[in-house]
Amino acid sequence: MAETAETVRAFVFPGQGAQAVGMGRDLAEAYPAAAAVFEAVDEALGEKLSALIWEGPEEDLRLTANAQPALMATSMAAMVALEAEGVSITTAAYVAGHSLGEYSALCAAGAFTVADAAKLLRVRGRAMQEATPVGTGAMAALLGLDYAAASEVAAEAAQGEVCQAANDNDPGQVVVSGHKAAVERAVEIAKGKGAKRAVMLPVSAPFHCALMQPAADVMAGALADVQINRPAVPVVANVRAAAVSDPEEIRKLLVEQVTGAVRWRESVAWMAGQGVTEFVEIGAGKALSGMVRRIDRALGAVAVNGPDDVKKLAEAING
Repeated sequence: MAETAETVRAFVFPGQGAQAVGMGRDLAEAYPAAAAVFEAVDEALGEKLSALIWEGPEEDLRLTANAQPALMATSMAAMVALEAEGVSITTAAYVAGHSLGEYSALCAAGAFTVADAAKLLRVRGRAMQEATPVGTGAMAALLGLDYAAASEVAAEAAQGEVCQAANDNDPGQVVVSGHKAAVERAVEIAKGKGAKRAVMLPVSAPFHCALMQPAADVMAGALADVQINRPAVPVVANVRAAAVSDPEEIRKLLVEQVTGAVRWRESVAWMAGQGVTEFVEIGAGKALSGMVRRIDRALGAVAVNGPDDVKKLAEAING
Protein backbone atom coordinates (compact mmCIF):
# COMPACT_ATOMS: atom_id res chain seq x y z
CA MET A 1 0.00 0.00 0.00
CA ALA A 2 1.50 3.34 -1.00
CA GLU A 3 1.47 6.16 1.50
CA THR A 4 -0.95 8.99 0.81
CA ALA A 5 -1.01 12.48 2.26
CA GLU A 6 -4.46 11.82 3.70
CA THR A 7 -3.45 8.88 5.92
CA VAL A 8 -3.70 9.85 9.59
CA ARG A 9 -2.80 7.00 11.91
CA ALA A 10 -3.55 5.93 15.45
CA PHE A 11 -1.46 3.20 17.07
CA VAL A 12 -3.57 0.89 19.23
CA PHE A 13 -2.51 -1.84 21.65
CA PRO A 14 -4.39 -5.06 22.49
CA GLY A 15 -5.73 -6.21 25.83
CA GLN A 16 -6.11 -9.49 27.66
CA GLY A 17 -7.30 -12.39 25.53
CA ALA A 18 -4.84 -11.63 22.73
CA GLN A 19 -2.04 -13.63 24.37
CA ALA A 20 -0.63 -16.70 22.63
CA VAL A 21 2.37 -18.89 23.39
CA GLY A 22 5.23 -17.87 21.11
CA MET A 23 4.13 -14.28 20.59
CA GLY A 24 6.95 -11.83 19.97
CA ARG A 25 9.65 -14.46 19.60
CA ASP A 26 10.17 -13.76 15.90
CA LEU A 27 10.47 -10.05 16.70
CA ALA A 28 13.12 -10.75 19.35
CA GLU A 29 15.05 -12.93 16.90
CA ALA A 30 14.89 -10.32 14.12
CA TYR A 31 15.49 -7.13 16.12
CA PRO A 32 18.01 -6.72 18.97
CA ALA A 33 15.92 -3.84 20.34
CA ALA A 34 12.90 -6.16 20.61
CA ALA A 35 14.98 -8.79 22.41
CA ALA A 36 16.08 -6.05 24.82
CA VAL A 37 12.45 -5.30 25.69
CA PHE A 38 11.85 -8.88 26.83
CA GLU A 39 15.14 -8.81 28.77
CA ALA A 40 14.08 -5.58 30.49
CA VAL A 41 10.73 -7.10 31.48
CA ASP A 42 12.44 -10.24 32.81
CA GLU A 43 14.80 -8.09 34.86
CA ALA A 44 12.03 -5.85 36.19
CA LEU A 45 9.97 -8.83 37.35
CA GLY A 46 12.93 -10.89 38.56
CA GLU A 47 11.89 -13.91 36.52
CA LYS A 48 12.06 -15.27 32.97
CA LEU A 49 8.61 -14.20 31.82
CA SER A 50 10.00 -14.41 28.27
CA ALA A 51 10.39 -18.19 28.66
CA LEU A 52 6.73 -18.49 29.65
CA ILE A 53 5.67 -16.25 26.75
CA TRP A 54 7.61 -18.28 24.18
CA GLU A 55 7.35 -21.80 25.58
CA GLY A 56 4.21 -21.83 27.73
CA PRO A 57 2.41 -23.59 29.26
CA GLU A 58 -0.59 -21.71 27.94
CA GLU A 59 -2.59 -22.03 31.17
CA ASP A 60 0.17 -20.18 33.05
CA LEU A 61 0.47 -17.48 30.39
CA ARG A 62 -3.30 -16.98 30.58
CA LEU A 63 -3.11 -16.08 34.28
CA THR A 64 -3.94 -12.39 34.61
CA ALA A 65 -0.73 -11.54 36.49
CA ASN A 66 1.32 -13.05 33.63
CA ALA A 67 -0.82 -12.17 30.61
CA GLN A 68 -0.84 -8.44 31.35
CA PRO A 69 2.94 -7.78 31.42
CA ALA A 70 3.44 -10.38 28.66
CA LEU A 71 1.13 -8.55 26.26
CA MET A 72 2.76 -5.21 27.06
CA ALA A 73 6.19 -6.73 26.40
CA THR A 74 5.05 -8.07 23.03
CA SER A 75 3.50 -4.75 22.04
CA MET A 76 6.65 -2.86 23.01
CA ALA A 77 8.81 -5.36 21.12
CA ALA A 78 6.77 -4.64 18.00
CA MET A 79 6.96 -0.89 18.66
CA VAL A 80 10.75 -0.81 18.98
CA ALA A 81 11.02 -3.00 15.86
CA LEU A 82 9.01 -0.34 14.02
CA GLU A 83 11.35 2.32 15.42
CA ALA A 84 14.33 0.30 14.14
CA GLU A 85 12.74 0.55 10.67
CA GLY A 86 12.36 4.31 10.99
CA VAL A 87 8.74 4.49 12.21
CA SER A 88 8.60 6.73 15.28
CA ILE A 89 5.72 6.80 17.77
CA THR A 90 5.18 10.38 16.59
CA THR A 91 4.05 8.91 13.27
CA ALA A 92 0.77 8.39 15.14
CA ALA A 93 -1.63 11.23 15.81
CA TYR A 94 -2.95 9.32 18.84
CA VAL A 95 -2.29 6.13 20.77
CA ALA A 96 -4.82 4.05 22.68
CA GLY A 97 -5.07 0.60 24.22
CA HIS A 98 -7.80 -1.78 25.29
CA SER A 99 -7.76 -2.12 29.10
CA LEU A 100 -4.18 -3.23 29.96
CA GLY A 101 -3.29 -2.08 26.42
CA GLU A 102 -3.56 1.48 27.71
CA TYR A 103 -0.35 0.82 29.67
CA SER A 104 1.31 -0.39 26.45
CA ALA A 105 0.11 2.77 24.69
CA LEU A 106 1.50 4.95 27.47
CA CYS A 107 4.79 3.06 27.44
CA ALA A 108 5.07 3.37 23.65
CA ALA A 109 4.48 7.12 23.97
CA GLY A 110 7.21 7.45 26.61
CA ALA A 111 4.98 8.07 29.63
CA PHE A 112 6.32 4.94 31.38
CA THR A 113 9.54 3.00 31.15
CA VAL A 114 9.19 -0.64 30.08
CA ALA A 115 10.35 -1.72 33.55
CA ASP A 116 7.75 0.42 35.32
CA ALA A 117 4.99 -0.73 32.98
CA ALA A 118 5.89 -4.38 33.64
CA LYS A 119 5.90 -3.90 37.41
CA LEU A 120 2.61 -1.98 37.35
CA LEU A 121 0.92 -4.63 35.21
CA ARG A 122 2.14 -7.43 37.46
CA VAL A 123 0.61 -5.57 40.43
CA ARG A 124 -2.55 -4.79 38.44
CA GLY A 125 -2.96 -8.38 37.29
CA ARG A 126 -2.59 -9.79 40.79
CA ALA A 127 -4.84 -7.14 42.33
CA MET A 128 -7.59 -7.73 39.78
CA GLN A 129 -7.36 -11.50 40.31
CA GLU A 130 -7.51 -11.14 44.08
CA ALA A 131 -10.25 -8.48 44.21
CA THR A 132 -13.00 -11.11 44.36
CA PRO A 133 -13.05 -14.72 45.61
CA VAL A 134 -12.76 -17.22 42.75
CA GLY A 135 -16.16 -18.15 41.37
CA THR A 136 -18.08 -15.16 42.73
CA GLY A 137 -17.74 -12.97 39.64
CA ALA A 138 -18.19 -13.46 35.91
CA MET A 139 -18.33 -11.71 32.54
CA ALA A 140 -20.49 -12.32 29.50
CA ALA A 141 -20.51 -11.05 25.92
CA LEU A 142 -23.81 -9.77 24.61
CA LEU A 143 -23.73 -9.86 20.81
CA GLY A 144 -26.20 -7.92 18.70
CA LEU A 145 -27.08 -5.36 21.38
CA ASP A 146 -25.72 -1.81 21.48
CA TYR A 147 -24.30 -0.20 24.61
CA ALA A 148 -27.55 1.43 25.69
CA ALA A 149 -29.50 -1.82 25.35
CA ALA A 150 -26.78 -3.82 27.12
CA SER A 151 -26.70 -1.28 29.96
CA GLU A 152 -30.47 -1.69 30.40
CA VAL A 153 -30.05 -5.48 30.48
CA ALA A 154 -27.33 -5.19 33.12
CA ALA A 155 -29.43 -2.87 35.28
CA GLU A 156 -32.40 -5.24 35.07
CA ALA A 157 -30.21 -8.25 35.90
CA ALA A 158 -28.49 -6.68 38.90
CA GLN A 159 -31.31 -7.21 41.43
CA GLY A 160 -29.23 -5.80 44.26
CA GLU A 161 -25.98 -7.32 43.00
CA VAL A 162 -23.33 -5.79 40.73
CA CYS A 163 -23.91 -6.10 36.98
CA GLN A 164 -22.47 -3.45 34.67
CA ALA A 165 -21.65 -2.91 31.01
CA ALA A 166 -17.86 -3.27 31.20
CA ASN A 167 -16.53 -3.25 27.62
CA ASP A 168 -18.22 -1.30 24.82
CA ASN A 169 -16.19 -2.99 22.09
CA ASP A 170 -18.12 -2.26 18.90
CA PRO A 171 -21.73 -1.55 17.84
CA GLY A 172 -22.78 -5.18 18.31
CA GLN A 173 -20.52 -6.43 21.10
CA VAL A 174 -20.82 -5.34 24.71
CA VAL A 175 -19.39 -7.25 27.65
CA VAL A 176 -21.12 -7.17 31.04
CA SER A 177 -19.38 -7.85 34.33
CA GLY A 178 -20.36 -8.44 37.94
CA HIS A 179 -21.61 -11.06 40.37
CA LYS A 180 -21.87 -14.47 38.68
CA ALA A 181 -25.61 -14.93 39.31
CA ALA A 182 -26.38 -11.42 38.05
CA VAL A 183 -24.31 -11.95 34.88
CA GLU A 184 -26.09 -15.26 34.28
CA ARG A 185 -29.41 -13.41 34.60
CA ALA A 186 -28.14 -10.82 32.11
CA VAL A 187 -27.44 -13.58 29.58
CA GLU A 188 -31.03 -14.84 29.79
CA ILE A 189 -32.54 -11.32 29.73
CA ALA A 190 -30.40 -10.36 26.72
CA LYS A 191 -31.63 -13.37 24.76
CA GLY A 192 -35.18 -12.22 25.41
CA LYS A 193 -34.36 -8.71 24.20
CA GLY A 194 -33.06 -9.68 20.79
CA ALA A 195 -29.38 -10.45 21.38
CA LYS A 196 -28.00 -12.62 18.59
CA ARG A 197 -25.90 -14.45 21.16
CA ALA A 198 -25.18 -14.05 24.85
CA VAL A 199 -22.33 -16.14 26.20
CA MET A 200 -20.43 -16.43 29.46
CA LEU A 201 -16.72 -15.69 28.99
CA PRO A 202 -13.86 -17.90 30.23
CA VAL A 203 -12.34 -15.21 32.46
CA SER A 204 -10.98 -15.54 35.97
CA ALA A 205 -12.51 -12.40 37.48
CA PRO A 206 -15.20 -9.74 36.82
CA PHE A 207 -13.07 -6.96 35.32
CA HIS A 208 -14.12 -3.31 34.86
CA CYS A 209 -16.96 -3.20 37.36
CA ALA A 210 -17.50 -2.07 40.96
CA LEU A 211 -16.29 -5.43 42.29
CA MET A 212 -12.78 -4.37 41.22
CA GLN A 213 -12.67 -1.51 43.78
CA PRO A 214 -10.08 -3.34 45.96
CA ALA A 215 -7.83 -3.56 42.88
CA ALA A 216 -8.40 0.13 42.11
CA ASP A 217 -7.24 0.95 45.65
CA VAL A 218 -4.08 -1.13 45.13
CA MET A 219 -3.38 0.62 41.82
CA ALA A 220 -3.86 4.05 43.38
CA GLY A 221 -1.01 3.20 45.72
CA ALA A 222 1.19 1.65 43.01
CA LEU A 223 0.66 4.52 40.58
CA ALA A 224 1.33 7.16 43.24
CA ASP A 225 4.98 6.10 43.38
CA VAL A 226 5.66 5.91 39.63
CA GLN A 227 7.20 8.58 37.40
CA ILE A 228 4.75 9.41 34.58
CA ASN A 229 6.12 11.58 31.79
CA ARG A 230 4.09 13.63 29.37
CA PRO A 231 3.45 11.27 26.42
CA ALA A 232 5.00 12.12 23.07
CA VAL A 233 1.55 11.81 21.47
CA PRO A 234 -1.88 12.14 23.14
CA VAL A 235 -3.31 8.98 24.70
CA VAL A 236 -7.03 8.30 24.29
CA ALA A 237 -8.08 7.07 27.73
CA ASN A 238 -10.48 4.12 28.08
CA VAL A 239 -12.71 5.77 30.66
CA ARG A 240 -12.88 9.14 28.91
CA ALA A 241 -12.92 8.18 25.20
CA ALA A 242 -10.91 11.36 24.54
CA ALA A 243 -7.25 12.33 24.53
CA VAL A 244 -5.20 13.10 27.64
CA SER A 245 -1.59 14.21 27.96
CA ASP A 246 -1.28 15.58 31.51
CA PRO A 247 0.66 13.08 33.68
CA GLU A 248 -1.46 13.64 36.79
CA GLU A 249 -4.68 13.19 34.82
CA ILE A 250 -3.26 9.99 33.32
CA ARG A 251 -2.46 8.72 36.83
CA LYS A 252 -6.03 9.42 38.01
CA LEU A 253 -7.69 7.86 34.96
CA LEU A 254 -5.63 4.66 35.23
CA VAL A 255 -7.08 4.17 38.72
CA GLU A 256 -10.61 4.86 37.46
CA GLN A 257 -10.01 2.42 34.59
CA VAL A 258 -9.93 -0.59 36.94
CA THR A 259 -13.63 -0.24 37.84
CA GLY A 260 -14.72 1.85 34.83
CA ALA A 261 -16.00 0.71 31.45
CA VAL A 262 -13.63 0.33 28.50
CA ARG A 263 -15.22 2.79 26.06
CA TRP A 264 -13.51 1.36 23.01
CA ARG A 265 -16.26 2.05 20.44
CA GLU A 266 -16.45 5.68 21.54
CA SER A 267 -12.64 5.98 21.60
CA VAL A 268 -12.31 4.80 18.00
CA ALA A 269 -15.19 7.05 16.91
CA TRP A 270 -13.58 10.01 18.71
CA MET A 271 -10.24 9.45 16.95
CA ALA A 272 -12.01 9.11 13.60
CA GLY A 273 -13.74 12.41 14.37
CA GLN A 274 -10.28 13.98 14.85
CA GLY A 275 -9.27 12.85 11.36
CA VAL A 276 -7.73 9.41 11.98
CA THR A 277 -8.18 7.21 8.91
CA GLU A 278 -6.09 4.12 9.79
CA PHE A 279 -5.63 2.16 13.00
CA VAL A 280 -2.40 0.19 13.46
CA GLU A 281 -2.75 -2.63 16.00
CA ILE A 282 0.65 -3.27 17.56
CA GLY A 283 1.46 -6.48 19.41
CA ALA A 284 -0.48 -9.73 19.53
CA GLY A 285 -3.55 -10.75 17.54
CA LYS A 286 -6.03 -8.87 15.41
CA ALA A 287 -9.00 -8.38 17.74
CA LEU A 288 -8.83 -4.58 17.76
CA SER A 289 -8.55 -4.41 13.96
CA GLY A 290 -11.80 -6.36 13.70
CA MET A 291 -13.50 -4.06 16.19
CA VAL A 292 -12.32 -0.97 14.28
CA ARG A 293 -13.83 -2.26 11.03
CA ARG A 294 -17.13 -3.05 12.75
CA ILE A 295 -17.21 0.42 14.32
CA ASP A 296 -16.67 2.20 10.99
CA ARG A 297 -16.12 0.36 7.71
CA ALA A 298 -14.54 3.47 6.20
CA LEU A 299 -11.57 3.15 8.57
CA GLY A 300 -8.43 1.23 7.66
CA ALA A 301 -7.04 -1.28 10.14
CA VAL A 302 -3.78 -3.23 10.02
CA ALA A 303 -2.17 -5.52 12.58
CA VAL A 304 1.58 -5.52 13.24
CA ASN A 305 2.39 -8.85 14.89
CA GLY A 306 5.72 -9.96 13.37
CA PRO A 307 8.77 -8.84 11.38
CA ASP A 308 7.01 -9.06 8.00
CA ASP A 309 4.22 -6.78 9.28
CA VAL A 310 6.81 -4.36 10.64
CA LYS A 311 8.61 -4.13 7.31
CA LYS A 312 5.35 -3.78 5.37
CA LEU A 313 4.14 -0.88 7.50
CA ALA A 314 7.54 0.81 7.45
CA GLU A 315 7.56 0.59 3.67
CA ALA A 316 4.07 2.07 3.47
CA ILE A 317 5.02 4.98 5.72
CA ASN A 318 8.59 5.65 4.58
CA GLY A 319 8.12 4.81 0.92
